[in-house]
Amino acid sequence: MANKTRLKKHYEDVIRPALMKQFGYKNVMQVPRLEKIVLNMGVGEAVNDNKKVQQALEELTLIAGQRGIITHSRKAIATFKTRKGLAIGCKVTLRRERMYEFLDRLVNMALPRVRDFRGIPTRSFDGHGNYSMGLREQIVFQEINYDKIGEVRGMDIIFVTSARTDTEARALLEGFSMPFMK
Repeated sequence: MANKTRLKKHYEDVIRPALMKQFGYKNVMQVPRLEKIVLNMGVGEAVNDNKKVQQALEELTLIAGQRGIITHSRKAIATFKTRKGLAIGCKVTLRRERMYEFLDRLVNMALPRVRDFRGIPTRSFDGHGNYSMGLREQIVFQEINYDKIGEVRGMDIIFVTSARTDTEARALLEGFSMPFMK
């Protein structure tokens, strides 16, 4: 059997039994679980300089520990000076062990390094048990060397769960010690 990450073991031993008791599930397969985490970086400056997308992709790869893909625009928008097929960002989808390792680094190392951090907002649930949050700076991750980056970019982090409601998803993420605002 593969080596379990600390958070996966914590989910199986602590979070899952607590959720079964809290929501009255009869079967362990009913308990919500984290399915994937998607990291996304939009690079608006890529319209003028295509190298910026490559830099963002390299930084995202360092943060995620997995190679990402470049996203392209679907249609031309004159106000944003985009053409169809223009590289405008990058993303990476994390599953299984890498997902748990990233979540561990996010909660325990990256979020405490955010300036004036008071917790993450609770209003960013989508109604179907998924949660989205944004970071203004990628430099909160220890993998990024501040001296080597071209510029500070933000990123979106989407947590996709198997929960049916936002209440179940919030209880699941709180079990992973996500620092929600009170």
